[in-house]
Amino acid sequence: MAYIKNTELLPERRGIASLVKSQDQSEQISRASRRGRRFGRISRQRLLVWLLSLAVLFSIYLTYFGLKIHFHGGISSLREVKKELPVTNASEQPRTKSRRPRFSPCEVSFLDSVTYLREPKDNMKFTDFSLDYVERDDKTHLNGSIEARFGGHQTLREREQSYHATNQTIHCGFVSGPDGFPTTGFDLDDKDKKYMITCKVVVSSCIFGSSDFLRRPTSKVISDYSKKNVCFVMFVDEQTLLKLSAEGNVPDAEGKIGLWRMVVVKNLPYEDMRKTGKVPKFLSHRLFPSSRYSIWLDSKLRLNADPMLIIEYFLWRAGAEYAISNHYTRHCVWEEVLQNKRLNKYNHTAIDEQFHLYKSDGLTKFDSSDPNNPLPSFVPEGSFIVRAHTSMSNLFSCLWFNEVDRFTSRDQLSFAYTYLKLRRLNPSRNFYVNMFKDCERRTITKLFRHRTDA
Repeated sequence: MAYIKNTELLPERRGIASLVKSQDQSEQISRASRRGRRFGRISRQRLLVWLLSLAVLFSIYLTYFGLKIHFHGGISSLREVKKELPVTNASEQPRTKSRRPRFSPCEVSFLDSVTYLREPKDNMKFTDFSLDYVERDDKTHLNGSIEARFGGHQTLREREQSYHATNQTIHCGFVSGPDGFPTTGFDLDDKDKKYMITCKVVVSSCIFGSSDFLRRPTSKVISDYSKKNVCFVMFVDEQTLLKLSAEGNVPDAEGKIGLWRMVVVKNLPYEDMRKTGKVPKFLSHRLFPSSRYSIWLDSKLRLNADPMLIIEYFLWRAGAEYAISNHYTRHCVWEEVLQNKRLNKYNHTAIDEQFHLYKSDGLTKFDSSDPNNPLPSFVPEGSFIVRAHTSMSNLFSCLWFNEVDRFTSRDQLSFAYTYLKLRRLNPSRNFYVNMFKDCERRTITKLFRHRTDA
């Protein structure tokens, strides 16, 4: 019987054992899942820590070494890529960091207004003589043929004679060839010539070869008197006018864009656009034969002052007939020669030939300690010139232009030689030059960079 009872109870015991076993398995699965969840949380936390650590290290790398990426087939930094981005304003150039030292403007004590401004009577101290200009050149070239040149064919003897401040006929551009030859360049429309001959006071500039954007004078600082009585003339070639028109600068019915009267020059006299730009820069007395005063500013400058106040301050008040600023860093022609070569501004051989002639003809280094220096610097900045169209001023302008025509277009190389030679050969006839501080030029003009896509 006992055996039977034990046999009957076996299934029940087996059920209880199975239940206990299943409970144990459930508890094991539960513990395993909890351990899995804890391990998952720990893994995710470690993963986030690693990701954050990598992000910090990556940011440090960017800070010190800069991000390098492939751009247009090459390796460029973010800074370089930004330079390639399109500019939203077509009238302004992209801004890039410059390592050039900054130079600040300084105070210019202009009069408060032009209302009571009066031109002084003719100053008797200014040297007076008569200048005529060579209009036609029949001279032959070295090979026997006749070569018509805008500057003519000035001999060394004629060049030497032209430095004497006396009644004479000199080369000063606009020289035509013999009958039957085409013009030598800088051809203007008759309507523009008629307008220019009426100008008594002129502000002029030029853009050739689309080298710059159009910088309009700041209208709000220019008096109604100057707007009415001063001619603002911008000389351009046809290519530049088309480019400006495509950018929205279209002349009105009077040929004006703002205050600028646009005068188109055809048949440019030189292949070198810089040399062509010296024609309106130096020869304003020839382009505007009735003018008494002129202001020249390079196209990279915007005029921020009234022209009549400028003339009063730099000429009338200073008792000068010619005003130009000194260079902001260089004062000796020797330094200017080295800088032009260092930056490859012109053919080195041509610079050497010009410089050798100047040294052999008496040009000396600038000595800042010499109290007898006639100028505070032998190197001008050159982008801003104020002139009275007196005999000496006109002669100096012609002489300076002839040096540029004969040698290089780098006019800062020839300024001191031209001035010192004119002064040396005319000891009893003064030329009153006001070489003012360049910081004053920075006060009355705003400087821009040249167009980069020219």
